[in-house]
Amino acid sequence: MHMGRLAAPDSPFGVLRQFTNRRRPAETCELCGQEIMPEHPHLLEIAVRKLLCSCDGCALLFSNQVHARYKRVPRQIRWLSDFQISDADWDGLLIPINMAFFFKNSLESTVTVLYPSPAGATESLLTLDHWNEIVENNPALKDMEPDVEALLVNRVGYGRSTGSAEYYLLPIDKCYKLTGLIRLHWRGLSGGTEVWQEIAKFFAHLRDAATVTGREPNARA
Repeated sequence: MHMGRLAAPDSPFGVLRQFTNRRRPAETCELCGQEIMPEHPHLLEIAVRKLLCSCDGCALLFSNQVHARYKRVPRQIRWLSDFQISDADWDGLLIPINMAFFFKNSLESTVTVLYPSPAGATESLLTLDHWNEIVENNPALKDMEPDVEALLVNRVGYGRSTGSAEYYLLPIDKCYKLTGLIRLHWRGLSGGTEVWQEIAKFFAHLRDAATVTGREPNARA
């Protein structure tokens, strides 16, 4: 039976076939090596603050364990629509941009605040007195799980009078995803159009996935 002539590997059709037949490497669990889906759990290695991709089994193994090496990152996203912080109190935090995330650092018994920048996540100083005052005005933060949950603040649109301030209680991996996105797409001094489009899409996805707590969001908050 005539099978026809196969394209030589170095011909244009042969090169194209190599690309079309090449499968992307599958993601695997960084603990057991099992293949995992694109949407998968994460674990935090607490001592070095490293996020690990995990299968469901390994994530379940480290759920609700005390003093474990790894801690499961939760999946729930909550939009704190009635979050209370005045402009003066925000300015008093001395964060140089209108976007930051806060988490409880169990190793140092402190609250760490980081803000995304073209160079990655940059740490800003925060006293516990400041944090305790924020928590006093926003009791939902008392339930924030140390190390793996964070308060994400987006006041960029509010500061430009083009939108409202947004406050989320969410998994820490989402904060690092936002940081990586900014680092990848930032161009020049102002960031460029592309990075702000990506940031807008990121927060649109958060709003779609979030459970709203408190009253409905207002235009100015």
